[in-house]
This record gives sequence, structure tokens and C-alpha cells, in this order.
Amino acid sequence: MTVMSAAAIEEFLDEAFPHRQGTIEGVDTMRATMSLAIEDEHLRPGASVSGPSIMGLADVCLYVAILAQIGPEAMAVTTDFNCHFLRRARGDRDLIANARLVKLGQRLAVGEVELFSAGDEQPVAIVTATYALPDGD
Repeated sequence: MTVMSAAAIEEFLDEAFPHRQGTIEGVDTMRATMSLAIEDEHLRPGASVSGPSIMGLADVCLYVAILAQIGPEAMAVTTDFNCHFLRRARGDRDLIANARLVKLGQRLAVGEVELFSAGDEQPVAIVTATYALPDGD
């Protein structure tokens, strides 16, 4: 069960982090899906999506999965981030991120994100990350 809807999270992010990129496609228990419409600013030479664009979407998508479970919390922060680039992310397709929380504790959240070029079955990258959650005090 989630405590925030995708629309409520979008509204919170628009206010707290207006610079973030990507669109929330959906949230569910311990999961989130986002997309990023690829523009020229996301490309590197060879019409591939840049690593920072891929990593940025993964980071936000996992954050969205966390927010869906704990509510609006600006101070949940990334403490560890590991990205494995598996293949070229196509510059002519949206980037899709599917996040799954592996563990949601009192102080830490651990998750993984698979990223795809829209329409492809094989991921372009896999990310694992940990977030520190603020004290409930």
C-alpha cells in the first residue's frame, strides 16, 4: 500500500525539486516507474543517451518509490549509488526506469532500478542504491 499517489509525488517534487527531470508513470507498493522524454540535452556523441541522464532518472525513480511508501520527505538522501551500463540507450526513444525497493527500514532504504530504451526488452543499465532516511523525531 502506498501513502502518496503519483500525482501527489509529482506536486511535491515540482515544489521541492523543480530542476528534476522525468515523469512519474506510476507507483505501487515498493515500486515506481518513470519516463524521460529524450531531448538533445540528454545526448552524447553518437546519438546515445548520456550516463548522467540515465543515472539522474534512476536516482529520482528510486526516490519516488521511497516517497510513495513514507510520504513527502525532502531529507531522504542518496548515500550509495552503483550503476552498471549494459548497452547503448537509444537517443531516439524515451528512457524508462522501473524501481523496486528491496528493503525499507527505519533509517535506510535499499533499491534497484532497471532502465530501458522504450520498446526494448533488454535493460540499458541496472542501478543499485541506498538512501538514508531522516529520524522520525
